[in-house]
Amino acid sequence: MVQQADAVRRVPLSRDRVLRAAVALADDAGIESLNMRRLAQELGVVPMALYKHVANKDQLLDGMVDVIVGEIHPPVHGADWKSAVRQRILSARRALLRHPWASRVIESRVTPTPVVLEYMDSVIGMFRTGGFSVDLTHHVMHAMGSRILGFTQELFGNTPSVDPETQAVMLREMAGKYPYVAEIAIAASHDEESVVGSGCDDQFEFELALDLLLDGFERLQQQGWTSTDQARRGDST
Repeated sequence: MVQQADAVRRVPLSRDRVLRAAVALADDAGIESLNMRRLAQELGVVPMALYKHVANKDQLLDGMVDVIVGEIHPPVHGADWKSAVRQRILSARRALLRHPWASRVIESRVTPTPVVLEYMDSVIGMFRTGGFSVDLTHHVMHAMGSRILGFTQELFGNTPSVDPETQAVMLREMAGKYPYVAEIAIAASHDEESVVGSGCDDQFEFELALDLLLDGFERLQQQGWTSTDQARRGDST
């Protein structure tokens, strides 16, 4: 064990090593456990040594996001725009699923890093080179939202697991006040690992929504849709 720790200390400290160690620590112990002192212990250095590579916690988190985005597969050359976008976004989702804490960190960032901007630029470029106008692409990006980076904010959030009997009582009570919500909850038969507990198959729902959006974008592109025309139609109603 001592020899192993000495070997870790002998590896030169670098920004990349610091960031990857931080990602590994967040994966193993949760993002809440991450601080400079704990990270320094993992690397076998004094905390001050970290500040030569990351100025503060925010810079550390930005760099960790860059590591995750760096795991997203590059665009598929020669593929049509829809296939290329779909494959890129599903690769982003796989990266996010490997690091469950990452979506919260991405949402907390105020300014995107150059790595994130480069990724977004490449996705935008797939639509533009696929024949989409600047106008339509602008609205496409709004519609896609965080799905571009492989995650969405789930409607029901995290629900604590309960035993079947208690769940049945909760559903009966819900049905009296919120019949349509209860109807959906009762009808669904889903994975235990879903964000809604006995709720939706998250991967299926993500891909369904992605495919619906891409099909809709394709139809608008083929129709020569513009926001100006849409605004005019709205004014005439």
